[in-house]
Amino acid sequence: MSPKNISYRKSILKELLSHQTLACADISASIGKSVVLTTRVLNEMITHGIVEEKGLAPSSGGRRPATYSIKPDAVYLVSVAMDQFVTRIALLDAGLNPVIPETKIELPLANNEHALETLTNTISSVIKKSGIAPNKILGIGIAMPGFIDAKKGANYTFLGHNTAAFIKTQTGLPVFIENDSSAIALAEYKFGIAKGEKNAMIINISWGVGLGMIIDNKLFRGDNGFAGEFSHIPLFINGKLCSCGKTGCLETETSLGFMLEQAIEKINHGRASVLKKMLTDAKDHEQKYQDFIKAANIGDSLVVEIISDAGYNIGRGIAILIHLLNPGKIVISGRCAAAGKIWLAPIQRAINEFCIPHLVSNTKVEVSTLNHKAEIIGAAALLIENIQHSTFDRNEATSNNNSRQAVTHA
Repeated sequence: MSPKNISYRKSILKELLSHQTLACADISASIGKSVVLTTRVLNEMITHGIVEEKGLAPSSGGRRPATYSIKPDAVYLVSVAMDQFVTRIALLDAGLNPVIPETKIELPLANNEHALETLTNTISSVIKKSGIAPNKILGIGIAMPGFIDAKKGANYTFLGHNTAAFIKTQTGLPVFIENDSSAIALAEYKFGIAKGEKNAMIINISWGVGLGMIIDNKLFRGDNGFAGEFSHIPLFINGKLCSCGKTGCLETETSLGFMLEQAIEKINHGRASVLKKMLTDAKDHEQKYQDFIKAANIGDSLVVEIISDAGYNIGRGIAILIHLLNPGKIVISGRCAAAGKIWLAPIQRAINEFCIPHLVSNTKVEVSTLNHKAEIIGAAALLIENIQHSTFDRNEATSNNNSRQAVTHA
């Protein structure tokens, strides 16, 4: 198979993975190739059992075109979502649905010289246990905290300069890494409520408070990939040491870690809360997070109060973003978006207080529906974005599921 044909097929694969179902003409327009060429390549992919017809598109007045998608079992993606304490690994089919239960491990990243080895061994174990042939796996997408150079595959904060290269060497698969907040922004832009937004700010509320930026329909990474360190805007004169080594950062009054500390402190001073027993029984960071969200969703007054205070301070940071970038939408995403609409009122209150009304009049603030799933989907979206560097050519060469249905509708 010629390199040019492989490139065309990867372009089509990217469009179908990104949109799930498309007509031939839509694919042609997206990849910038003629309908005739696109039809021919689609037919080849059908023959190889990669693509299947999904029925006719809704009528727009003329002949209804046939639509196509990737067969769910044709290719797979390894998607890894990491934060400072917990790592989740999912094996997804072409429809971005998990094919085995998600693997979750407690993996502290700070001052852990074995973190990269542990991560790599766990990924390899998940692939092996799945029973899926490695030649059907496109690659590994990893969303992780820290200063990430996506081009070099380096995490300068936690895992080292050779992060992606080490995992690739051990697994034999292409590996792509990205800052967790940027990956979450990609998820919201491709598959969430920021879809179709030209300019959107995605706030990732987790153990830190990150930012992913969609500017002019593209993920904005900055000059060397470090854009979006929202956590470290110096908003407070509180003397609190931040994880970055500075004091008074936004993170020190808004992160999940801060909110849990506030809850424990107030409970110890006599505040009533359903969290009291929950946090006593919690064995790890994941359980503490789940308990906090559970308490929020049943309306625990202490937790709602803590989230409201944090939300107001996040809103102060968002006001700065609005003045600088004038986004059309602000999306509250990440782990703590699971607390839902509790975030909206205090954030909007801060925006109303600190923003020039005319500047903010067209900016919408919404809570993600992806929430805790956003990072897993974002890691998969990262892999899709890098499809030209995937192992799809190897998948094609070894496919034995031959479907002879030809593309007849452009």
